[in-house]
Amino acid sequence: MLEKYDAALEGWIEHTVANGDDDALFASGYLQGHIAVVFSQLEQEQLSGIEALDDKMVDCLALANDELEQADFELVQNAWQQLRQIISDIK
Repeated sequence: MLEKYDAALEGWIEHTVANGDDDALFASGYLQGHIAVVFSQLEQEQLSGIEALDDKMVDCLALANDELEQADFELVQNAWQQLRQIISDIK
């Protein structure tokens, strides 16, 4: 399942790069790094469900909240919600 999530991530990033504004590009790039770490953790822990992905991303976004200005954090959080919706639609 992680392969499907990764493919969804790549498609979302390609779409964002082709169609997004500077804010969308920032948020997708920022998320890409965090998601790569999360995917690696899930793979090591042999987890692949959307719930496990969501739990790990909540932890990552908590760290992002400490690193980013509020406006940037909101961009990243909104981008995650968009990507999460795409991933959750995968069967």
